[in-house]
Formats: sequence, C-alpha cells, structure tokens
Amino acid sequence: MRERVVLAFSGGMDSTTAARILQSEYDVEALTLNTTGDNEMLSMARERATELGISLNVRDVRKEFKRDIIDYFTHSYGAGRTPAPCTVCNPAIKWRYLIEEADKLGVEHVATGHYFNIEHYNNHYYVARADDLRKDQSYYLWALDQATLRRAITPMGHIRKQDIRKNFATQRESMGLCFLQGVTYRDYIAQHHPELSREGDVVNSEGCVVGHHAGMAFYTIGQKRGFECREAGAVVIGMDIEQNRLLVGKDIDLYHSTLEIGGCRIVDKEEFVDATDIRVVIRGIGRNPEGFMRRAEATASGYRILLDDPAWAPAVGQPVVFYRQNRVIGGGFVERYD
Repeated sequence: MRERVVLAFSGGMDSTTAARILQSEYDVEALTLNTTGDNEMLSMARERATELGISLNVRDVRKEFKRDIIDYFTHSYGAGRTPAPCTVCNPAIKWRYLIEEADKLGVEHVATGHYFNIEHYNNHYYVARADDLRKDQSYYLWALDQATLRRAITPMGHIRKQDIRKNFATQRESMGLCFLQGVTYRDYIAQHHPELSREGDVVNSEGCVVGHHAGMAFYTIGQKRGFECREAGAVVIGMDIEQNRLLVGKDIDLYHSTLEIGGCRIVDKEEFVDATDIRVVIRGIGRNPEGFMRRAEATASGYRILLDDPAWAPAVGQPVVFYRQNRVIGGGFVERYD
C-alpha cells in the first residue's frame, strides 16, 4: 500500500505540477484553502483535481485569513510599517491548515507547490534554496518550524519553471498578493485606511517643509518619485504617520550597518551566533548587503545584527532572512536600524 501525502492545491501551474510529481510515489489528497472567496480559483482547483484523479477538500478560512493576513497588511501601513503578507501567511495559514488536514486524515506527509528544498544538517531541518534560483521561495518560508519541516516533501525543489510552462500554454501565472485581486496595493490601502491618502507635507531632516505628498499610502522607504520637493535628489527616508509627514533626505541617509530584528525564528542559535559566513537578505526596494553578517547580539526581543556591508533602504516590518550557503538558518522582522 502506497503512502499518502496532503498537498496544498490551487489548480495552478505549480500545485498541478507538484501533484503530478507526487502521484508517481504517493496517493495524493488535495487541500484547497478558500481565503478570499475567489470562485474562479476554486472552480479551477476542482477541475484540475478531477483531471488528475485526486480527492479534493476545500476549507473555508476567509475569517482567519482576514484577521491574520489582510488586517495585518492594512494595519501595518497604518502604523508606518512595511508588511510581508506572504511571509506571515505561510506559517499562520497555508502550512498550519495543511498540517491540520493531514492530522485529521492520519497522513504523515505534507507538500506544497513552493519552489524550495529541505536540508537535514546537524540534527536540524532547514529550508533551502530551490534549484531554480529565479523562482526560489525559500525567503518566504523561514518561519516554518521543525515539526512542519520534518513532515514536508518538496516536489518543486528540483524543477525549473521554464520546463513546465509549455504544459500550461493558455494559463497565466498568478502574480502579486492574492487578496488584492487586480487592485494596486496603494489603492487598496487608501480604500481601507482613507486617512493614509490625505495630502500632507514633505519635510527634510531639519524639520523644514520642502514639498507636498499625495498620501502616505503611496510611498515607501527609498522612493524617489511621486512627491513634490524643492530639494534636488530627495529620497524618502522615513514616515511620520501621526503628523502625516513624509521625511526626505539624501541617498546616503539610507545606508544602515546595524539592524534590530524581532519575531525571530533561528534554527540553531549557536550556529547563528558563531558562524562567520552568514549572508543577510532583505527583499524589496532596497539593496541587500554584499558582505557577510559581522556579528549577531541577542537582545530582549530578538537580535542586533551588525553588517560588514551596509544595507540600503531597510524598512521597519520587512523580513530579514539569514542564509548559510543554500540553507536558511533563520529570519526575523526589522524593528529598528542605525
């Protein structure tokens, strides 16, 4: 009798390919999470599951998704933070309910269509980069715990996206945040937090008004366009949400060699503190540090990270992910920077 695996399934290219790969070795049970009431996605998942001959269960998690992801997304902007909804969604929604479904069915193994690998090193399980670095999603999975990784299978870890596209010639690849459904994130925030679309002042580092902005929802750290400013070369270096003021400065003001992070998950704390070849990755508008992490110092709420090479334009709320070669050895969220 073959083992079973519960697969997170949307009916898209990646989860359909994952199902086909897994079927060569496992009996596949598919789970589709109804997060936003997207009937087109639900219909596609049912159609594809029928074509593949796999059973499908749909779980309605719209209430939980709104509370844990959508509200977090909008409230982050209201607090002057830069949210990371996919990073938060993976442990809180996708993998959580995948594990719950597997437990309910008495199934040990779980899988998704994510592009990543898992490595076992020094008695720990690590998220690791996918073979296809252009599609690698390890950056968004650092918060998965050991219990989850121990049960996970990674069917897409060695797959290259370009090799599977030909099997889905008429299907477009989904892009962007799933709950936006075609609306730009700036317009979405303006709809849900209208106070963030109020016009206001642009001020320099000395507190002098030097221009005008169209609403805090439309800007991010490191942005150089979209606001009126009398100072040449001005770039957004901060946001004063309470005063509705956009803070601008020079490009050099955005380089920071020290990051304080919270909400951390570190696989092996001794390795994290002792290793000298840890690379720091921060995705977004900014530029990653080019060198290694110089030192990690434990704080009351996380770690203080000292960098060999400054990071450009980190923002409070952004994930910071730590790699040692291909392994993700931990991550956290920016709380402060110097």
